[in-house]
Amino acid sequence: MQFKVPQFIDIEDKVFGPLTFKQFVYIAGGAGLAYLAWHFLPTIIAIVVAPAIAIFAVALAFMKYNDKPFINVVESYINFYSHARLYLWHKDSDKNDALTRPHTTLSGDRATMSESKLKTLSWSVDVIDPKK
Repeated sequence: MQFKVPQFIDIEDKVFGPLTFKQFVYIAGGAGLAYLAWHFLPTIIAIVVAPAIAIFAVALAFMKYNDKPFINVVESYINFYSHARLYLWHKDSDKNDALTRPHTTLSGDRATMSESKLKTLSWSVDVIDPKK
């Protein structure tokens, strides 16, 4: 028995002519906000605000950045600037010494390592957490 497998499941359906539902909501919301700005704000301010709202709505509806919708860029921007960021770096000399201490001895052109030192090194690589 054969079944039809849906194709193109990552493409949204066109609901309002050539627009998807999301695109229609962005365009309709932007047009509504631009109209309200034009109607209720003084003309000097409305000349700046209404086109900015319309351009933002068109960008939300149609623009893609790195093959992602523009709304993802806006969300990332808001998250980045709204959350606190604190980056600290503390040098841990004990852990760094264990990782950078030489475990090899040179004999001729080849570096040789004893089996016990190799086990110690592999254990320290597997066990030591570099984040701490």
